[in-house]
Amino acid sequence: MSGGEQAMVSIGRGLMCAPKLLLIDEPSLGLSPRLVKDNFNIIRKIKERGVTVFLVEQNVHQTLAISQQGYVLSKGSVVAAGTPAELGDHAEMRAAYFG
Repeated sequence: MSGGEQAMVSIGRGLMCAPKLLLIDEPSLGLSPRLVKDNFNIIRKIKERGVTVFLVEQNVHQTLAISQQGYVLSKGSVVAAGTPAELGDHAEMRAAYFG
């Protein structure tokens, strides 16, 4: 299976138990931009169905677009936390992730 197919299967496996909380680790890792978009659309739909999604991801733009709350970790410590708007306004976050 391709990386995208593997990512979708792992999300599907997690949903089989009808969870209240779903942890997803790096759903965009190694995927083409089209598959990244597909995976984030799927995650958005899961969230809309009432499942809390705990997403660990380095793709800041896509992640903030579907998030209600975010935490930025650096070397194991939280260096910023807040809503997507608050994190977008955070100077260190902008410098590190938005150039």
